[in-house]
Amino acid sequence: MHEQCTVRAGYRRNALWQMAGCIMKTWNRRRQQNSPQCSRLRRNSPRQNSFPQSKPEQNSRSPESKTPLMKATIITIGDEILIGQIVDTNSVSIARHLNAAGIVVHEKVSIGDDSAQIIGCVERALGQSDIAIITGGLGPTKDDITKKTLAEMFRSDMRYDERVAGHVEKMLAERGIEFNELNRSQAMVPACCTVLFNAHGTAPGMWFERDGHVVVSLPGVPFEMEHLMEDEVMPRLKTRFALRQIVHRTMITAGLPESMLAKRIEAWENALPPYLKLAYLPNPGAVRLRLSAYEVEGESVSHEIDRQFAALQRIIPRYVLGFERATMQEIVHNLLTQRRQTLATAESCTGGSIAARFTAMPGASAYFLCGVVAYSNESKNNLLGVDPETIASRGAVSEEVARQMAEGARRITGADYAVATTGIAGPAGGTEQKPVGTVWMAVAGPHRTVTLLKQCGTDRGQVIDRASAFALALLRDEIERDAAGE
Repeated sequence: MHEQCTVRAGYRRNALWQMAGCIMKTWNRRRQQNSPQCSRLRRNSPRQNSFPQSKPEQNSRSPESKTPLMKATIITIGDEILIGQIVDTNSVSIARHLNAAGIVVHEKVSIGDDSAQIIGCVERALGQSDIAIITGGLGPTKDDITKKTLAEMFRSDMRYDERVAGHVEKMLAERGIEFNELNRSQAMVPACCTVLFNAHGTAPGMWFERDGHVVVSLPGVPFEMEHLMEDEVMPRLKTRFALRQIVHRTMITAGLPESMLAKRIEAWENALPPYLKLAYLPNPGAVRLRLSAYEVEGESVSHEIDRQFAALQRIIPRYVLGFERATMQEIVHNLLTQRRQTLATAESCTGGSIAARFTAMPGASAYFLCGVVAYSNESKNNLLGVDPETIASRGAVSEEVARQMAEGARRITGADYAVATTGIAGPAGGTEQKPVGTVWMAVAGPHRTVTLLKQCGTDRGQVIDRASAFALALLRDEIERDAAGE
């Protein structure tokens, strides 16, 4: 009897375990179906996806592609960066190259010329990234320690590279510089690295590999680093790794503050496919809208981004400047060039910033006639014909003075258009009625003169940038208005 009960109890226990197993399997299946990953895959299925699915492309990968997303860490080395003596532009350029190839920049770090710090930083980078790219510390002097430190880290002897030595000696000879022991040391490289030939300088780049990870060391001189990234590093990375595509497109808008823009395009943003990520990037006088796709690969993604931006242009047609790196001055430049019209500037608080934006562009001489910086009241009167009584009664920062400055510049130069600014850039000079950042601007054209009052902030540099951007937008609007015959 005892044995029989034991057997029955065993049957009951087995049955209960089987039932529990079935319940757990069902629960796990449902949990997987409701997981964010599965939800994303369902949303991106051909039946529900909003972007073209006419024919699957042979070379495009679906969102569930097993191609790993490569990560990179950028390390810039040099005490001069940490003390603010120079600005690190190298990491910006490197990040741009990597992103264009589908490599995500996981982290950017700046460190000093310290051997222990370099090794620690590179080791940490290899623990969280597939690629570490280093710049700086490859020169011939004693404080340039990156090369020796990496040799120590990779437990490598140094060797003399004849090609590098010959190149360095030739470069120095062309400059009339003696090839000494310090220069000779630049041809010493870790035996375990692949030398990246630097055709534009004396410090070669170096490529290391360990456990499937890559470490690249480049000179800190920006144009040398740039050539090595283009000619050596990127081709090697594209060959070494199977890279997933990352797509970015940027639309430049102007005339709407970020909050108002977000409200205006809210419905469009909410209707974006889930694989497209929108970022707002405000600048003085402009807001960039960047659409990015990290998960989906193939040309169809680029086409979908183009389609979405075309839809957005129909919503805010007056506020779209262009794409990628378009600027307001480029828009005006093109308008004036196409219409064969001319421009003059009369600036007070912006101090020539508007004129400089035009003259920095090739071809500006076809339309830009003259730029006047009338900073004092006397110069406003003597050079532009502003009435001293107007200045006395209304103040130099007033609608009337801005109007007379623009009309005076147009009159004395014979330009089709003239743009003027007068304001209080700060930090001193503001009053309760006219605080720092108050700027009047005007545009005089063939048919009318228009004016605009803007509050441009409290920081001097910010005021100059914003006032210049607002004045350029006003100028663009007037040229387009005349072109439309309004």
